[in-house]
Amino acid sequence: MAADLDKLKPELKTKALKLVEACSVGGVDIRPNTGLRDPFEQGRLWRQSRSIEEITQRISFLEKQQAPFLAHCIESVGSQNGKNVTDAVPGLSWHQWGEALDFFWLVQGEAVWSTQKLINGKNGYQELAAQALKIGLDAGGYWKKLKDWPHIQLTHESSPLARMSYPEIDKAMQAIFS
Repeated sequence: MAADLDKLKPELKTKALKLVEACSVGGVDIRPNTGLRDPFEQGRLWRQSRSIEEITQRISFLEKQQAPFLAHCIESVGSQNGKNVTDAVPGLSWHQWGEALDFFWLVQGEAVWSTQKLINGKNGYQELAAQALKIGLDAGGYWKKLKDWPHIQLTHESSPLARMSYPEIDKAMQAIFS
C-alpha cells in the first residue's frame, strides 16, 4: 500500500518528495509506504508485542490521564500478535498527526526490508536516513532506543507529549478520527 502523501502535513509532503529524489540521485529507489495512521491501527501495532498485563496497565494509565479515547483505541482492537514495531500508544505517534512517514526500499521490483544488505555498496535504509537528515527530517534509523530505519518524521521530538497533555491529545484524536 502506498502512502497518500496528500494526507500528510504539507511541509512533510514537500520534504518527502525531495527525499525520494535525493535517494534516487544516490542510486536508491525508496517508496512511501505508510503515512497517516489512525489511532486504532496504532493500537494494533502497539498491542501486538505486549502481554495482557502490559495492555491492561496501559489502558488503566491512559484512563487515569483523562485519555479515554486513546485507551479505547487499544482496548477495542482485541488480541494482536507480532514483533515489537512501536513503543508509541495511539495518539503518541507522529503518524497520527500526519508528521511521520515510513518507506520501503525497492530493488528490482521487490520490497527489501534488510538494513544490512548492500547493493552497489549502499543500503537503502541507511541512504534514506542520511538523506533525511540533510533535508532536516528526523530519521528513525538513528534513534538510540528502538531503531526504525524505514521511518522519518518532521520533528526531533519523540512524542506529541512534548507539545500537549494527554487530555489534549485524546480530544484531538477523537475529533480527527471519530
